[in-house]
Amino acid sequence: MSGLLDALVIAAVVALVIVRQFRAYRMDADRRWWLLPVILAVTALREPDLLDARHPTTSGLLLGAELIVGLATGAAWARTTRVWVEADGSVWSKSTRASAAVWFAGVALRLGLFGLGVLWGVHQHNSALILGLAATLLVRSGLLALRVQALRGPAPAQVPAYGDHVPRSAWKERV
Repeated sequence: MSGLLDALVIAAVVALVIVRQFRAYRMDADRRWWLLPVILAVTALREPDLLDARHPTTSGLLLGAELIVGLATGAAWARTTRVWVEADGSVWSKSTRASAAVWFAGVALRLGLFGLGVLWGVHQHNSALILGLAATLLVRSGLLALRVQALRGPAPAQVPAYGDHVPRSAWKERV
């Protein structure tokens, strides 16, 4: 993909995810939660210049760090997302303010990695960012799917998260 198209894909996915996750929405455990991250990962891995040919080791380390940041961001985002069961048995989810802080921390870390790459003279392709975003979404979606299964199980287990003890408003937003 071209640089502009990569940037548009990243912006569209981030906008879609952020808008959707910061509104209350009904979760479906049977949904294909893994599909978008897999599509993003395949798109990123198809690019021939994922690693800098002149600095393969350094660019590989930066890519590994990007993936670690993505995995950690996804896990923290899942942990800070509020999940609850309504009286009708439906499971709902909404990201919290702590989730926004996790997003900002993840972006700051990614900017720091990009800055290190610039200082070291490593050419970084947008594919690394797309791959990190795919890791974030895959971990977050997978952990939330596990929480939904735990809440819908035969004996609903409490899976605590940030904001669980915060009183809810009487209304909920519909997507």
